[in-house]
Amino acid sequence: MPTPHNSAEKGDFAKTVLMPGDPLRAKYIAENFLENAKLINEVRGMYAYTGEYNGKKLSVMASGMGMPSMGIYSYELFSVYDVDNIIRIGTAGAISEKLGLRDVVLAMASCTGSGYADQYRLPCRPVAAASYSLLKKADEVAVSHGKEVHVGTVLCTDTFYDDSASLAQWRKMGVLATEMESAALYYNAARLGKNALCICTISDCPLTGEECTAEERQSSFNDMIKIALEMV
Repeated sequence: MPTPHNSAEKGDFAKTVLMPGDPLRAKYIAENFLENAKLINEVRGMYAYTGEYNGKKLSVMASGMGMPSMGIYSYELFSVYDVDNIIRIGTAGAISEKLGLRDVVLAMASCTGSGYADQYRLPCRPVAAASYSLLKKADEVAVSHGKEVHVGTVLCTDTFYDDSASLAQWRKMGVLATEMESAALYYNAARLGKNALCICTISDCPLTGEECTAEERQSSFNDMIKIALEMV
């Protein structure tokens, strides 16, 4: 049944959905990695496709930017379209000095100051954590393909342009990178009994000023994409 944000019919999505933030990255993945890819949603420009990878049904859909957007789309995929696994494949800014441009991070956990979890009315903010089964599989795929990945905690923030200059403080706590969607995805998965993992490519280094171009953000992060595809 379609939703206000998604015109796909029930059954159009595979059990596993890859979710880049950028709709153009979703289009890129469908056109370059999936066979028999079919466009199943374009409401609000949030492209979604279902096709096959190595003979297995697989979907890819954009999430947009930020936790509210990820919260809407992932909730509907889990609760309306019976999706079991969502793998976010997005970009992040490096916090750790160990990371450079195009390095790949597997987000084991996500710390956040967002009020997204307030809806659950718990006495404290719950831990936003990846599903171990997906995290383990991603690490195994990376090792088997000789791809180096960094596993650890990310910071999920509501602000891209942050006035507090707090990234150096998060570095002291061993946080690897910062992005804007993982916590909402992890909270939705936990609440609905589903599986989620955030795989990110470092697109910029806020503490040094290094950054990838807009074109590179859309189409050049293939290591991350291939790890997610091989998990299916």
